Amino acid sequence: MPLNEYRKKRDFKITPEPSGDSKQAKQKNGPLIFVVQKHRATSLHYDFRLEWKGTLLSWAVPKGPSLDPSVKRLAMQVEDHPIDYANFEGVIPEGEYGGGTVMVWDKGTWEAEVPDVDAALEKGDLKFTLFGKKLKGSWVLVRTRGFGSTPSKKSWLLIKHRDQYASERDVTADEPTSVLSHRLLADIARDGGGDVEQATTGDPQPKKKGRALSAKAAAATAGKKRR
Repeated sequence: MPLNEYRKKRDFKITPEPSGDSKQAKQKNGPLIFVVQKHRATSLHYDFRLEWKGTLLSWAVPKGPSLDPSVKRLAMQVEDHPIDYANFEGVIPEGEYGGGTVMVWDKGTWEAEVPDVDAALEKGDLKFTLFGKKLKGSWVLVRTRGFGSTPSKKSWLLIKHRDQYASERDVTADEPTSVLSHRLLADIARDGGGDVEQATTGDPQPKKKGRALSAKAAAATAGKKRR
C-alpha cells in the first residue's frame, strides 16, 4: 500500500497529522495539486509535494525552492504522504516523527510537461509546470547519483527553468508567511498550531489543538519511560 511507510512512522493518537483515511483523501477530484510545507523539525527545511495516483510524492528540500535557474536545490525523496496532508498546518508533538512546526508555505496545481509521468519518475527526469501563489512556471526534478560511493534513488535536484517567472530574488526570505493562515512559522508554533480556518478568518482565540496533543504526547512519553 502506498501509505504504509507513512503510517508506520506515526502514532495518530498523538500526532495531529492526517492518517489519509478521510473522505477528502479518498474522493479527491479535479486538477493535480502541489504543496510546499515549511517544516522546522530537527532542522528547518521545505517539503515539496506533488499529487500523483492518490498520494503526495514528497521531497525534503533543505534550503527551499529557488527561482534562480542557476541554483540547483538538493531534494531528498521521502515517503509518500496522504492527499489531505496538503492542508496540514500545525505542531507535530516533540518526540514524534518529524516533531516540530509545519506551515503551508505555498499551494496550487501542477501539470506534467512529459507524456508519461511514471516513466519520467523512473528515469529520474520529471519536467512540470506549477500554478502556485509563490511558485509558478516550468520546473524540473532530476535524480542524482547520490553522495559518496553508494548511489541513491532518493537524491534529486529541484531546478527552476528559465521563463517569465525565473528570478534572482530569494522567494523564501521575501515571502515567509503561510498561504492558508498568513502566519509566520513562529506564530504557528506559539499558537500550538491552532485552527487554520479560524486563523484565516482572524478569530482572536483559535483553538489550541496542537497544545492539547502535545500534552497527550508528554503523557505517552512518560508512560513509555515507566515501562
